[in-house]
Amino acid sequence: MAHLSPIDYATASVEIRAEHDRELALRGRMTNMKRILLHSPAAHRIYAEWFTLRDLLRPTLDDRAIWLFSKAIAETMRAEIPVTFFRRALIENGLDPEAIEPSTDEALLIGFGKAVAADANAVPDETWAALKARYDEALLVNLVAFAGIMVATCVFTNAVKVDLDPELEAYRQQ
Repeated sequence: MAHLSPIDYATASVEIRAEHDRELALRGRMTNMKRILLHSPAAHRIYAEWFTLRDLLRPTLDDRAIWLFSKAIAETMRAEIPVTFFRRALIENGLDPEAIEPSTDEALLIGFGKAVAADANAVPDETWAALKARYDEALLVNLVAFAGIMVATCVFTNAVKVDLDPELEAYRQQ
């Protein structure tokens, strides 16, 4: 059971309800994590910048690469909700998360994600060299910022012990 409760829409302030409604209009769903974050609309908006950064990565990185990168971060941080979220994305797109053969670029991103999540002070120089050989600095800034929000998401879901969303239950790793 989560340490913090989700908002109660019926008794929430006008500001919280407005942020809730904006999120539903933008993304069409409300997760347990978002319902808890909505106690602070500012915190919710900050975490929602994940979507902004993802969209900035998309011209260069496809969804599969982004999902694998994100999943690597979440697995390293032992964050069940994000892991399960990205397992669902992969499975719903016809991929078996346990049998994916990553491309060279995806393997680089997975390694980078694991390194950032394990110890951002110890990302190998060889990893940075390979990233710089493939991507420009603007993309790398967005990639690191995106990783930071993924790390923050993992910290939040783990520290609060956010309950797994019922729609993710079928995608849980066995």
